[in-house]
Amino acid sequence: MMNGFISPVKELFKGLFTVLKNGFKSTITLEYPEKKKNMNSKFRGKIIYNKNECIKCRLCQKVCPSIGTIKITDTDYSINYAKCIFCGNCVENCPVHALHLTSCYELASDKKENLIMKEDITGWK
Repeated sequence: MMNGFISPVKELFKGLFTVLKNGFKSTITLEYPEKKKNMNSKFRGKIIYNKNECIKCRLCQKVCPSIGTIKITDTDYSINYAKCIFCGNCVENCPVHALHLTSCYELASDKKENLIMKEDITGWK
């Protein structure tokens, strides 16, 4: 009879001890979005494009493994971040370094249209 009473009380104190032990430790998670994590230099975030440096060779479009992510036409240049896998092939293979990876990781949107970066290139080199 006593064993049926002591066992649950023992488990109750064991759980209470665990809560108290971990309750005073410092937190591990960040208070996002107030505090943001600093990414290291090798992080592959949002790709930015400098139209003044680009020579329109379309090499970035050819080396991209996710087909249709980068589109270059006579009038505009676009990167579809919804399709991009952020592999960095376009940045590494650009002969004039017109593309750069940033540490920006906040690309979430409720509309796919907001994830397409379009740049007007009329009057380009």
